[in-house]
Amino acid sequence: MLGNIAIGLSVLAPAGMLSALSNDLGVGVHDAGLLVTYGAFVLCVSSPLGAWVTTRVDRRALLAGTIGVLVIGEFATAFAPNYGTVLVLRLVMLVAAALYTPQAAATVALIVPEKERPGAMSFVFLGWSLAVAGGLPFITFMTTQFGWRVAFAALGCVSLATAVLLLLALPRGLQGRPLSLASFGTIARSATITLILLITLLTMSGQFTVAIYLAPLLEKLTGEGPATAGLLFGLMGTMGVVGNVAATRIVAQQGAQRTFALFAGLVAAGLTLWAVGGGHLAVMTLGVTFLGLGFAAANSMQQARLAEAAPDLASASIALNTSLLYVGQAVGSGVGGFLYAHGRYHAVGYVAAFFAIAALGVLALTWRKRTIRPT
Repeated sequence: MLGNIAIGLSVLAPAGMLSALSNDLGVGVHDAGLLVTYGAFVLCVSSPLGAWVTTRVDRRALLAGTIGVLVIGEFATAFAPNYGTVLVLRLVMLVAAALYTPQAAATVALIVPEKERPGAMSFVFLGWSLAVAGGLPFITFMTTQFGWRVAFAALGCVSLATAVLLLLALPRGLQGRPLSLASFGTIARSATITLILLITLLTMSGQFTVAIYLAPLLEKLTGEGPATAGLLFGLMGTMGVVGNVAATRIVAQQGAQRTFALFAGLVAAGLTLWAVGGGHLAVMTLGVTFLGLGFAAANSMQQARLAEAAPDLASASIALNTSLLYVGQAVGSGVGGFLYAHGRYHAVGYVAAFFAIAALGVLALTWRKRTIRPT
């Protein structure tokens, strides 16, 4: 879970420092946002490929080593002289980062009994909520007070502490089931798994269309500055923690599918409120509240649904899910950045809501389908 905090902060860090990066590196806000977009494309390719390449690597060494790469990348970024160097360092760093989230979920599935896996996976994914709840406000504060370079150095310290804790806490000798390229072919032939993955893509695209540009959008639509944006990031993350904790309890009674439907509905409601309330801080804040309640819980329930659909393929399917999560980040941040660059500030929210509502439509198509267990 702590590792997911470090990963979440590394992936999302530019969202908390867009203006500072833009001003200091001499690029536009849209170009600074591309640090997330380009990084997400790297993440989406590296996640399934890394799951296959590292299938026989000890999980303790893999997870701690992945965070170790972040340590090097974040400290190096703190001293980067220009935008190009920041971009290259970020892409290299995120090649390794792509491994962590799916393999952390697959690793905890090796440790806990089957009946406890959905709740355990939800807890592990809680790190992303905490990264938004405490991490993005922290990054925004550090950047405002001390500059983005100090903020990256602080992230390096957080990652270093996490890598050490992983080495101390995880047992040796944990290995997942061996994967072959045929595993991914089996997944592709399962209609249920394919549609679950499509839902992840649409849900994440909706979230990131708004989330990455939340601070500059807030300024354009309401005139509020970094302090208010930091509060909204904190609110979204705090609600994410609340939602994820609630999901770990609800899923035990309602199952992963019903629990996902609840929290995906909250995401759609939140983005719709942001869209129709554009320019009205109170309504937009309510939208962020609903978005926060839903985003992390929905993502963790998707992992649980995949583990239920094909337990033997969980490492591969969750890696693909994480890959599409990152594709969604790239699509959302790319679409949001395009609209922002062309002054379509209100349209950002409506496009985000469309993605989230489309995800619910796909969910409706899969609702009555029985779980398919590939052979």
